Amino acid sequence: MPDGFVVSTAAYADVVERAGLAATARAVTDGDGHAAARLRAALATASMPRAVEDAIRAAYADLGAGPVAVRSSATAEDLPGATFAGQQDTYLGVEGITDVVDAVRRCWASLWTDRAVAYRRGHDVDQAGARLAVVVQRMVPAESAGVLFTANPVTGRRDEVVVEGADGLGDAVVSGTVTPNRYVLDAAGRVTDRTAGAGTPLPDRVLQTLATLGRRVAAHYGGPQDVEWAYAAGQLWLVQARPMTALPPPPIRLSRIQRTTGPQIIEMLPARPYPMDMSSWTLHGPGRMVKRMLADMAGLRVDFADVLPERDGVVTSFVPPAPRPSWSTLTAPARMARRIRRFRPATWTADPRFAGFERSVRRLTALDPAALDWAELRGLPRRALAAIDPITDLRADHLPRMGFDVARLAAALLLLGRRDLFARLIVGGRTRTGDANAVLADLAGQVRADPRLAAAFADLEPEARRRAGRARRAVRRPPVRARPLRRRVRAPGDRHPAPDVRTHARRVARRRARHGEGPRRGPPGQPTAGGADPLDDLLAHPLVRLTGTGRALTRLVHAARSGMALREDTHFHGMRTLPVLRRAVLEMGRRLRSAGVLTEPRDVLHLRMEELEETGAPTELPAAEIERLRALIRSRSARRAELAGVPLIATAVLFPPRPAGTGALVSGTPAGGGRASGPVRVVRGPGDFGRLRSGEILVCPYTNPSWTPLFQRAAALVVDSGGLGSHAALVARECGLRPSWPPGRAPAC
Repeated sequence: MPDGFVVSTAAYADVVERAGLAATARAVTDGDGHAAARLRAALATASMPRAVEDAIRAAYADLGAGPVAVRSSATAEDLPGATFAGQQDTYLGVEGITDVVDAVRRCWASLWTDRAVAYRRGHDVDQAGARLAVVVQRMVPAESAGVLFTANPVTGRRDEVVVEGADGLGDAVVSGTVTPNRYVLDAAGRVTDRTAGAGTPLPDRVLQTLATLGRRVAAHYGGPQDVEWAYAAGQLWLVQARPMTALPPPPIRLSRIQRTTGPQIIEMLPARPYPMDMSSWTLHGPGRMVKRMLADMAGLRVDFADVLPERDGVVTSFVPPAPRPSWSTLTAPARMARRIRRFRPATWTADPRFAGFERSVRRLTALDPAALDWAELRGLPRRALAAIDPITDLRADHLPRMGFDVARLAAALLLLGRRDLFARLIVGGRTRTGDANAVLADLAGQVRADPRLAAAFADLEPEARRRAGRARRAVRRPPVRARPLRRRVRAPGDRHPAPDVRTHARRVARRRARHGEGPRRGPPGQPTAGGADPLDDLLAHPLVRLTGTGRALTRLVHAARSGMALREDTHFHGMRTLPVLRRAVLEMGRRLRSAGVLTEPRDVLHLRMEELEETGAPTELPAAEIERLRALIRSRSARRAELAGVPLIATAVLFPPRPAGTGALVSGTPAGGGRASGPVRVVRGPGDFGRLRSGEILVCPYTNPSWTPLFQRAAALVVDSGGLGSHAALVARECGLRPSWPPGRAPAC
């Protein structure tokens, strides 16, 4: 590492105290929008204590003549899950004591840039307690420089080292202004992949030495590291190391069954489950349903503790389930055969068990959690979870017939040589989801036809809420002709599991109204404007007409459609008690906050259901129990923050990369795992920042730290140049974005 010295945080604190700036720092925490600017201006011109300036002069003289790098290092940097990469300033090639002292001041001031303040706020870091040290290092006259990762940041493989480098200083690589050469090395030090970028390629011996040094650094710090390096006159220099953030779990080898089940289940986990999610709904709702169905229907066993392993009470990863057979698997065919003969999906709601389920749901939804005493409230989540058991039983009894009918239809189509019709034929049965979508489509049509409603539904952006008073009144008191439709919206939605279904319905209707989506004519698979019913196509087959099997095939198609509708509707009904569970948990959170146990009601989500069930009335809790609960919440909250940008499973494990030549318009180098889709927004510079809307793909020439606030809104990031080690990639991965770099320039849009 190059020689250097550190201007400590104590020097920064001394300057802040002498200048009377501590109150201004506290004002930033309190939300004063101008306080950070006042701090920047004051620190950039602050009078430096004589003792500090003399110490800098002496240390700089000891380094000898030549340029130095003056680098910021804040107290909050390199936290687990938050690198703070590029949030404070660094100055390269600084020469002369006057310029060095000035660069130190500017580093202090950069602690209060808008981007640094926003980054700390986003990671719940105390603003008033922030301090900054300044590292001054002798500049390495680098022939080439860059970064190395001691684990693969895209795939999560810990046995691979990824090196990126370009000619000249490493600043060009980390700032993203060049596309570096990229190398992947295996555990033996062999280069397994090379991607050409800007600059002279590195010899394999240099790459192998870098990989060895990187692994030594990782071993020293006890975890994967992001290391900056420089190469000059045949010598390698390591200039910085920090823990890797947003690193996917190590890839796992999946069986064929796991590759089938994995993508289906991961769609139900859009975010990392909270401890409350896991201990209540995940394990005892859908989890219990799946376990009981597998055991009852096929004698298979699965443990969801293995599917979603936890550490310190927080889910760390997702392992697709691989059900294991038991002795009862041998008798499963006989049980399936009895169910196939006895039950018909088309009439499943006529089963008395469904009527009992309806009564239970009505009783539960009629309860007001705020009116219950603590003992009743604690028991409500278990009642809500137990209420869905009849749906589990009905699914287990009726789904075998669905599978039987679908398999018979597939076999018939195979014999007729019309397998292409299968996907269109099995859909089309009426479902609760289809009913809700049809109502929303009709609502969108009425919104477009009424200027007043069209204005109210015009904009989804948060800043439009300034006009929300009139808009809300227009939606709540629609014209006479819209009132019957409003009742129709409530009918399919009143049992929907979403916490605020009316808000969701309005948002969907707004989107459809804005983009001109009209009402759909007929359910999927049925005739639409300009289309033909696939069943008519099947019945027109010469062999069907010759054998007179059209009527039997029609019955078979309708049976298959009823089975698919059963699958959809039982899923819908199986989630109807989720709002009851949610309201009960949040009411417990509100009571715990009122008693001073929690800071916010939602903090209750960091507790497990059994922990709440064992907790006495909030107003009667002893101090030791209150502190125990608070400690649990702090620990789990910190652990979740550490994992905030880490996917539950490396995407490449579930969805292997497509081979080249798949018809993609443009391809490039991924800097994070995952997939994203959305409208493209080309942003060419800071003047266009306001044009980016939530959910859009950010496409730009490059990014630097001043762009990172945009990452909170973008769905993904595409830039002309950069690499895995750029600030854009580091911060984007922490935010959960999917950054990538296409070769050459991005297409103009």
